[in-house]
Amino acid sequence: MVYEPPIHEDTIVAVSTAIGPGAIGIVRMSGPEATAVAEAVFRPARAKPLQPAETYSLLYGHVLDPQTGEALDEALLAVMRAPRSYTREDVVELHCHGGLAAQRTVLRLLVRAGARLAEPGEFTRRAFLNGRIDLAQAESVAAIVAARSTGALRASVRQLEGGLSQRLRALRQEMVRLLACIEATVDFSDEDVETLDWESLVEGLTSARDALGRLLRTAFVGRALEQGVRTAIVGRPNVGKSSLLNALLMRERAIVSDIPGTTRDTVEELMELDGIPIHLVDTAGMRSGGDHVEQLGVERSVRAMEQADLVLAVFDLSRAWDDVDRQLIGGLDPVRAIVVGNKRDVVGSDADVVAALAAHVREAGDGETPPGWRVCAVSATTGEGLDDLRSLIQEVITGGEGLHLDEPVLASERQRSLVTEAYESAGAALTGASREAGEELVCEDIRAAVQALGRITGEELTPDLLDEIFSSFCLGK
Repeated sequence: MVYEPPIHEDTIVAVSTAIGPGAIGIVRMSGPEATAVAEAVFRPARAKPLQPAETYSLLYGHVLDPQTGEALDEALLAVMRAPRSYTREDVVELHCHGGLAAQRTVLRLLVRAGARLAEPGEFTRRAFLNGRIDLAQAESVAAIVAARSTGALRASVRQLEGGLSQRLRALRQEMVRLLACIEATVDFSDEDVETLDWESLVEGLTSARDALGRLLRTAFVGRALEQGVRTAIVGRPNVGKSSLLNALLMRERAIVSDIPGTTRDTVEELMELDGIPIHLVDTAGMRSGGDHVEQLGVERSVRAMEQADLVLAVFDLSRAWDDVDRQLIGGLDPVRAIVVGNKRDVVGSDADVVAALAAHVREAGDGETPPGWRVCAVSATTGEGLDDLRSLIQEVITGGEGLHLDEPVLASERQRSLVTEAYESAGAALTGASREAGEELVCEDIRAAVQALGRITGEELTPDLLDEIFSSFCLGK
């Protein structure tokens, strides 16, 4: 069922900039009475009235108290006429001085003049309901505001431009076409209609499922852009974990010492790698013994490793391996781990240090190197091998497919969940079609996939879903 948007007869207002000291504070209105409300509290310096025919205008003047005529602030008035505005309604912005008192004063005057306070995300909600953007694009607005890295910003802007929506609509349209082909044979089974071409249906469903699978593989990248990649640096004491943290950050963040047990708690820092935020967590050296405080640090190291999206397991190439090293290797998941051999400069540049490190991994794995292991040798002191390590980190994050921020990615948990639902439904439909299990059952699975995709872009939704999505937006957006 398609939700019919209401007709907005009221005008909403909210502060669109952060509350606090600043050069400019923007108070935004949207609705049929936006210009009339603005004219009640704003006097242009040259007494120029707002022209209804003008699409955009910017006027300089003062905000007045209508009751006393007193000038309360100096401001600019920006007018954007429907439908060429963010909400496709008349939008008016008062650009006053930043600061709590100035913004609240202007807001209070506009409410007194006839506007009502906007709900969180109500401007973007109106943009969606008025057909300017779809639901996936609306979510990207919140993602742009919350972006913590250049990569997250690029991906969100790409989604706002409609990249993900176009991909999803094309997939949904193909699924609708397949559904129509099956329903035609079911509805007119007693008439002179061609029988269902199961082979063609299987081919179409295979293509749709594979396309959904490719989109799902962007889920980890989307989550990484949204939340960052939590990366634990683990290993024995004095293997160079803190030095590696400093080298990746390119500044001295953690204390480096030859004394074992210097790091007794986790040290966290944020870096950006090719646009992706990486949360580096330097941990205490993993070993038995030590005092009570050091053992608490080791316990935190284990927890950090278990909770990490990525683990950098650091080993000292200049020292013999021991049981702690072997135990660490045995507890790693090769899918989300990189084996890092440090102190490459001490071993010597002529030695095949990567091969030697791989031999250690084979030894720890009873003579076999498990498939999928990523191994590199670095020097945290000289910087040798750090570019290789960065490439491996990107490989883990992207699943070996490279980072393409101009391509659509699933940027929210809601999108990831619905695409997963569509993928599973398409897979069930494909299984049924391959067995020619019955048109009605295949129809139900395809219809479920179509509905899941429609809920992402907004073709199929309920008012409750809108409340859930837009409630997470900030005021004024």
